[in-house]
Amino acid sequence: MNYFNYFTEIEDTFIRRRGKHLLLSPIDWALIETWKQIGVPLHVVLRGIERSFDSWETKPRKRSVKSLLYCQEEVEAQYAEWLEARVGGTTNGDSAEHVVEEADDSLSFSRRTVLEYLEHLKVALGEAAKHRKQVGEDNLTEALERGLSLLAALTDDFATANVADTRKLEDSLTGLERMVTEALHSIVAADDLESIRGEVVKQLQPYRAHMDTNVYQQTLDNLLLKRLRENFGVPRLSLFYL
Repeated sequence: MNYFNYFTEIEDTFIRRRGKHLLLSPIDWALIETWKQIGVPLHVVLRGIERSFDSWETKPRKRSVKSLLYCQEEVEAQYAEWLEARVGGTTNGDSAEHVVEEADDSLSFSRRTVLEYLEHLKVALGEAAKHRKQVGEDNLTEALERGLSLLAALTDDFATANVADTRKLEDSLTGLERMVTEALHSIVAADDLESIRGEVVKQLQPYRAHMDTNVYQQTLDNLLLKRLRENFGVPRLSLFYL
């Protein structure tokens, strides 16, 4: 990940989670510069930002988040945990097979199984990006290509860490999926989206009277997004689908 992309990925994630466009301040840029200089991996910074906003959304404050400084504590905590997990881990020159075969009681699946799944996701994202690129460059194409780059870094990190933490991996995958989902919504024409929504509403009609309003709306949104993913060949990224 080059110098320019490190800054722009962090800026994009912060602005996307904040929900309103807000230019980063000189202090924010200096903070990113510091993270870059001390070697905080991009995916660790992004996970820290995502978790900061997840925490904020569980207890909304009257005042909105206006600065990246709000995320500093969580980013640095994630980095400290990342460093701790690397102690005793392997380097790129060590045997990958040895790492994959390591037993780890904290994992629901073996490390090999998770790595195979991540490779499957890379292929699926690559195919989706390739097909979308044939249509032209747009927000979805960019998001898929960025997702591929970040997924490669996550895969390498998971493969070589002494402690393979699936919870942190899931947090990162959730952030990637959120980015791709927002790009997906942005490229669908309003008329097409309304047409698909109408089909989903019709599909749910027999069950509508027996569903709570909130449950109905959430189910509607989930089915709509499922249809959009299927239409564009975009895979789910959560370990839940392993």
